[in-house]
Amino acid sequence: MSQHVEGIVYLVGAGPGDPGLLTLRAARLLASADTVVYDRLIHPEVLTHTRPHARLVFVGKEGGGESVAQEEIHTLLIAQARLGRTVVRLKGGDPFVFGRGGEEALALEAAGIAYEVVPGVSSGLAAPAAAAIPVTHRGVSGSVTFATAHRTGQAPDWAHLAGAETLVLFMAGRRLEEVTLALIAAGRAPSTPAAIVEAGTWAHQRVIEAPLASIAARAREEAVGSPALLVVGEVVSLRAQLPTLARTRPGVAGPEQFLKVEAGHE
Repeated sequence: MSQHVEGIVYLVGAGPGDPGLLTLRAARLLASADTVVYDRLIHPEVLTHTRPHARLVFVGKEGGGESVAQEEIHTLLIAQARLGRTVVRLKGGDPFVFGRGGEEALALEAAGIAYEVVPGVSSGLAAPAAAAIPVTHRGVSGSVTFATAHRTGQAPDWAHLAGAETLVLFMAGRRLEEVTLALIAAGRAPSTPAAIVEAGTWAHQRVIEAPLASIAARAREEAVGSPALLVVGEVVSLRAQLPTLARTRPGVAGPEQFLKVEAGHE
């Protein structure tokens, strides 16, 4: 009688968007996966690394809502692994940086499923770099704080965030006015240089600069969309001294070309 063999789940970071930033480890795992469960901000070129008959399942978020509930994603990953499949859970950026990779790891751990985390290039580092903003710089900023503007059940520690030498705030676009007012109320100078990086590392990347007090108004004027990342700190002013880098634009297609496959599991 044949023995049932369970599969394994790899929680893989795909990077910020540019497929050239995909790690070799991620590409090799995609080439061997039976099932790939992927998010919205995954470039189609990344999916070309998959095997011809691999099952591709889209579980991304759109329009501020979830196409698939997080608990359903957990169920999907567990079910596919229990069918003996090699599963790649492909996530934008890094799985453990505001990517719910920890939640998925805990679910797999509780279910007794073998899993591994494969780090990716975080947009918190890549987007400012693509925008010619060094998040640390000798004599300007010796530390960087990463945070998210979207939290459930707990208010951000604005006093702590306001004191950061460089603050990189994920998912700030829809709450930009609230965020900037909170930072100023907590003690950050209204004149602090700030920048919004929209679609960092993509061909349609845009960078909007303004003092902290007016960055929200500038973002509204420019109709900044998602994904967008806010950088606050004196390092933003260095962008003006890096015109060659600031003029460079990534050469990858935008998210309107994303592939989608109906979610579900056997």
